[in-house]
Amino acid sequence: METLIKMCGLRTIDDMRWIWRLIPDYVGFVFAEKSRRYVTPKQAAVLADGLDERITPVGVFVDSSFEEINSIYDMGAIKIAQLHGNEPDELILRLQDAGIKVIRAFQVKSEADIEAAEKSPADLVLLDSGKGSGETFDWSLIKQMSRPYFLAGGLDPKNVKQAIEALHPFAVDVSSGIETNGVKDCNKMMEFAYAVRSK
Repeated sequence: METLIKMCGLRTIDDMRWIWRLIPDYVGFVFAEKSRRYVTPKQAAVLADGLDERITPVGVFVDSSFEEINSIYDMGAIKIAQLHGNEPDELILRLQDAGIKVIRAFQVKSEADIEAAEKSPADLVLLDSGKGSGETFDWSLIKQMSRPYFLAGGLDPKNVKQAIEALHPFAVDVSSGIETNGVKDCNKMMEFAYAVRSK
């Protein structure tokens, strides 16, 4: 099965021009105000406007309320909510009841984190080293993972092929790995997409 691509932390029309060329499977807009990649719901709606139907826009949230997530979803800016905080399973179920698919992020430090990810009611799970840390985690912890997952944390054009060959994730998620000095880098975006798809 082909590994899918998610490019996260898009902020500008220039970023999106390369998204339109490369057609990753998912794009992520960050709605956590403390993040340097934060965009407002209105900005995300503009960025997502006219997005190729093969690309699914994802909203990244940290401890947001159901009402906030639902309102951004209703604007049409996103099709999936990705939760990165301490959100309870009740919120996941409520979002799903409202027709919103959920990706639940887990910071992987031990086998217990993998067990929690396995049991999550979310539609999909994302395994990460931390909140945008740009570092990989101990991949040996997820060798036994039985459900599909997004692999995140420290991926870049140089190591993503190795990660896919070792782990066969459902999708790979990249943000800082396709940036130079905190800005999306079109060459790194191209190299990343090529590395994933050249398998």
